[in-house]
Amino acid sequence: MSLFTHLLACLLGMGSWVSINGLWVELPLLVPQVPEGWYLPSYLSVVIQAANVGPLFVTLMHRFQPGKLDERAVIYVVVGLGALTSLLLAIFWRETAAVAGAPRSVALLTLTFFLAVVDCTSSVTFLPFMARLKRPYLTTYYVGEGLSGLLPALVALVQGVGVVECVNGTAAAQTRNRTAAYELEARYRPARFSVEAFFYFLCAMMLVCLLAFLLLDHHPAVAREHQSAGYSNGVQAPRGGEACASEQGATRTDPFRAVNGKPRSGFGTGAYSSAQVLYVFGVLAWVSALTNVVLPSVQSYSCLPYGNKAYHLSATMAAVSNPLACFIAVFLPIRSLLLMGVLTAVGTGVAAYILSMAILSPCPLLVNDTSGALLIVLSWVVFVLTLSYVKVIIGVILRDEGHSALVWCGAVVQLGSLLGAVTMFPLVSVYSYFSSGDPCTTKCL
Repeated sequence: MSLFTHLLACLLGMGSWVSINGLWVELPLLVPQVPEGWYLPSYLSVVIQAANVGPLFVTLMHRFQPGKLDERAVIYVVVGLGALTSLLLAIFWRETAAVAGAPRSVALLTLTFFLAVVDCTSSVTFLPFMARLKRPYLTTYYVGEGLSGLLPALVALVQGVGVVECVNGTAAAQTRNRTAAYELEARYRPARFSVEAFFYFLCAMMLVCLLAFLLLDHHPAVAREHQSAGYSNGVQAPRGGEACASEQGATRTDPFRAVNGKPRSGFGTGAYSSAQVLYVFGVLAWVSALTNVVLPSVQSYSCLPYGNKAYHLSATMAAVSNPLACFIAVFLPIRSLLLMGVLTAVGTGVAAYILSMAILSPCPLLVNDTSGALLIVLSWVVFVLTLSYVKVIIGVILRDEGHSALVWCGAVVQLGSLLGAVTMFPLVSVYSYFSSGDPCTTKCL
């Protein structure tokens, strides 16, 4: 394997979602300076889901006009658009305009839509492109995709985003002897550098992604890492002993995969039955909904009651767990459908616990006990670690099923995220079903 190609694959993966992930971690600095206030996340959720028109268009083109869409050209366009939009965001994010008689962050929301189109479309273009290369490079791409969430979080941590200090605040009421009563209040510390500088960083990351893709597309060293000289449309049928070895290897890692049998379905190579294909895509949609939308939307509700340290530690460790799971998959690329189901069940069970703590906020279980904070942090680590590994397993399985399978992989990821957003948006933003805990004071008995 080529270390140079692995590095480029990782950098390409980092550019897949770095813009939107960066926007989310910057919210504590954006919210006080925009007219929408803390309603901004709700608006952003709607805008980001509307951007699924990008992957929808690409998927429909592959379905009804196969071979007509130049995938490489689409990637150049979307990555270039991502770099340009990040630059414009750094310049114009403060600009407002009157809409229905009230000031709105028109520039911020419009540019966010284009950033979301870039990131959403990457799901149905980057993965199929990576099918050109040998199997281990797809796992490296997933490592980079995990880093697309970790790197902005680390930069925001250096910036000082969301760092809360607890200070004494005068209560509204006073005692009979006219001595003021005091209670702790949470206040955000000033950032070390501006929002504009952070958006310039995102622009630089998109330019790095563009350079990585340029080298992946044209560098001779990368060309030697293609499946074969006769590669076509993302899949190359092995020949002779190579085919036998491939089938035996698949059998060792997946007991449900047939060996030397007739095609079991019209999907991909026909190695999986129609029921198994539906099972894989069903798990993918479910996992994507949980990891991309459902649990992130309630992370603050599940963690803040245990204190600000627990919240930041869970957010940081969750961001680390994603690329860690992908890194583990480099050495353990197991493709067992049985293992995938077991890990999904474990991750779903942990997600249920996290969601229960969010529902019970601001008084979840063990809220006044150190063990409660440790348990919620550990739950977030296990949740992200197991389900991120499941996504890699599915990516490896579908990669062997060909180019179209990876296009559908990206489409199902976006579909799962959309369904998760449609479910959680009214619960969180419309009906205010969840109550936030105070990171400095606990009022539970």
